[in-house]
Amino acid sequence: MADNQITEQEVDSIVLDLLNLHSEEVKVDAQDFLDLLKFSLSLNTMEKKRVVDAVPTLSQFQFDELTKVFSEERTKFKDLAKEHPDDIKKLVAKQQAEWIELGDKYKAEQENSKVE
Repeated sequence: MADNQITEQEVDSIVLDLLNLHSEEVKVDAQDFLDLLKFSLSLNTMEKKRVVDAVPTLSQFQFDELTKVFSEERTKFKDLAKEHPDDIKKLVAKQQAEWIELGDKYKAEQENSKVE
């Protein structure tokens, strides 16, 4: 069963493909957005999934605001890491596990859609 474990790179690829489904009118660097979303320490698996699932309907303003919020969050957590490194390490470990969990959810959805 361990051989069936999805890799971080596979998750990145799946999510990047989904992020590229944004409206043609929207200008967004999907790779940068992926990086910001992936390393968000405040969103859990389902919240990240909701963001990715909403991508086809997000406006330019919504993408810009999400990018701004994720960037501000990153800066704040970097500052917090200086004062509370152990707490941030725990959050990073949780984020990494949840990213794999997100990939598992999308992989299961893809497999289910092939069956239907």
